[in-house]
Amino acid sequence: MNEQAEKAEIAAPGAAPRAEAVVACHDLRKIYSQGHLNVLVLNGIKLEVGRGESVAITGASGSGKSTLLHLLGGLDEASAGSVAILGQEIEAMNEVQRGHLRNRSIGFVYQFHHLLPEFTALENVAMPLLIRGMKKEKAYPRAAILLEQVGLSKRIDHMPAELSGGERQRAAVARALVTDPAVVLADEPTGNLDRISANSLFALMQELNERLSTSFIVATHDLELAGKMQRQLKLVDGLLNE
Repeated sequence: MNEQAEKAEIAAPGAAPRAEAVVACHDLRKIYSQGHLNVLVLNGIKLEVGRGESVAITGASGSGKSTLLHLLGGLDEASAGSVAILGQEIEAMNEVQRGHLRNRSIGFVYQFHHLLPEFTALENVAMPLLIRGMKKEKAYPRAAILLEQVGLSKRIDHMPAELSGGERQRAAVARALVTDPAVVLADEPTGNLDRISANSLFALMQELNERLSTSFIVATHDLELAGKMQRQLKLVDGLLNE
């Protein structure tokens, strides 16, 4: 079975795919309960991101940027509204189907690289493919290609502790892209980097976005870096503004 067929099987029975957007959410709301107090974090978000589009989401700390990315990636459940990836409604899936969706269609990059310290850069990048069930003989060469594309061809056998901060984030980007996802969700990916490393990482993401037509949704507080994305949205009072 090819990957396109695998992705089609992720959908709940009877679900009709919508092809107009890689990511689409409508009237997305999230409420957190704190004791007897309900805190409204997202208040009816509507967002559509097309193939190969790059979008920056800015906003103050605590405005809900990370929450929004978690909902778009199926890592958390919305209080109301809908999220679709490649036309498939996340709400219609069970947890196993959501796991397959994340493994095949979504890449994640976080402020902290979350590389596994006991594995090499090559093994870390290959991990999503190994989890999928791909043999090492196929997964490792594919991971090596991605590491070369992010400028780490000479570091594939190094452990995370032997890499610089910028190199670890580059490895994290390679890991996010190794499954050929439709969209990469990046949460403050340059938050722990100096300006030179941050600019280098954003340049890499832009290059990969253009060359591979992968969509990027990046939550960041850095307005300079956000300005380099195709679209800039600001999250204020639970709503996205152009």
